[in-house]
Amino acid sequence: MKLDSIPKLKHTNSKNFFLLAGPCAIEGEDMAMQIAEKVIKITDTLKIPYIFKGSFKKANRSRIDSFTGIGDEKALKILQKVSETFDIPTVTDIHESSDATMAAEFVDVLQIPAFLVRQTDLVVAAAKTGKVVNLKKGQFMSPESMQHAVKKVTDCGNEKVMVTDRGTMFGYQDMVVDFRGIPTMKRYASTVLDVTHSLQQPNQSIGVTGGRPEMISTIARAGIATGVDGLFIETHFDPANAKSDGANMLDLAKLEKLLTDLVAIRKTVNSL
Repeated sequence: MKLDSIPKLKHTNSKNFFLLAGPCAIEGEDMAMQIAEKVIKITDTLKIPYIFKGSFKKANRSRIDSFTGIGDEKALKILQKVSETFDIPTVTDIHESSDATMAAEFVDVLQIPAFLVRQTDLVVAAAKTGKVVNLKKGQFMSPESMQHAVKKVTDCGNEKVMVTDRGTMFGYQDMVVDFRGIPTMKRYASTVLDVTHSLQQPNQSIGVTGGRPEMISTIARAGIATGVDGLFIETHFDPANAKSDGANMLDLAKLEKLLTDLVAIRKTVNSL
């Protein structure tokens, strides 16, 4: 996939990695706009191609009382406003085939969640919209198996596809990143490393996912050194009070330093 195929994406000739970043879930218009504005200032300075990320709903929850969203159309319209206000592309995840057509009216990239990437009807529905499709590798899948998910998209006549590694289950309550999978998946499509979800500690007894955000820099640096095309980072100005995935999100105040360091590493890698 060529970065130029993503509408409104800037700095595509910078030789930098591209970035998908934003809150886990859209909690409201003000928070989405504040986060987008802050990230844009950083990525424009560093010339990083940037896609704003936000889930319009959270269908995969451990407990029935967990936050799932503020309403589908309301959240999608907020994503659309972010895109129009700042002239940037946006990405959101979909969970049912019927979500594909609906979400495609508001965003530029449709993301297939890791637990659902083997669902053929869902992947095909996303592909047929003609939007860019981001396939998240299942925590239970090998890197090699992602070639089949990619083929489902391309067989629909849509070449705009990327894959994202979000870690692999390690026991019941932890995740690990196998960096050997990065060059493998790059044979099939542009490859992204989901830094923050790779640091989740799922299936906690309290029904709320834990995480290790102190390792974000370590995993991100290793990803750039391994040659990923893009990074996925969930970020929030108050992770402790975020309504979803706060345990593994990056504090927005730390994003500029992290990205500055990663750009320097990417520059070194490019020179080798």
